[in-house]
Amino acid sequence: MTDARFEDGGDAPLALAVTDAGDVDVVSTLLQDAVFTGADMRFDPKRREFGLLLNRFRWEDRAAAERTGRAYERVRSVLVFQDVLAVRSQGVTKDAGTVLSLLSVGFTAGPDGTGRVVLTLAGDGAVALEVEALNADLRDVTRPYTAVSGKVPGHGA
Repeated sequence: MTDARFEDGGDAPLALAVTDAGDVDVVSTLLQDAVFTGADMRFDPKRREFGLLLNRFRWEDRAAAERTGRAYERVRSVLVFQDVLAVRSQGVTKDAGTVLSLLSVGFTAGPDGTGRVVLTLAGDGAVALEVEALNADLRDVTRPYTAVSGKVPGHGA
C-alpha cells in the first residue's frame, strides 16, 4: 500500500473525517490559504458544534492546472467540528465584509482525548476550539470554480 497523493483526488469532491493529529495535518495542508468572512463561522453550544464555510484553494489540482495550462481553482467547503466545549477568538471580526485567510489548523492533545484546535489566520488572528474529542469533517459542497485572482496563493516576505 502507498500513501495517498494529491493527484489521487482527481475531480472528486473532498470528504474527509478528522479523528487524530495526523488528520489535522492533512486538513491544514488542504485548507492553507482558504478564505472566508467572520459571518461564515457558527458555533452552536447546544449541539457543541463549530462550523466554517470557506473558499478553499484546490492545492490537489495545482499540478494538473499547470500541466494543462488551465486556470487554478477554488471550491466552497465546510469544516465542522463536533464535541466543541468552547470557542475563543483573537483578532477576528464577525463582519461579513472582512475577508479572513486561514494559514493553518493545529491540534494540541489534552488528557483523556480532549484537546485544543487552533485555526491560525493571517494578520495575527486565531480561533481556538476546546474539544472533548477530536471529531471533525471537511467536505467540498460546490463544484470547483476559477480562482478569481488567477494565481497560486503566496506568502511573500
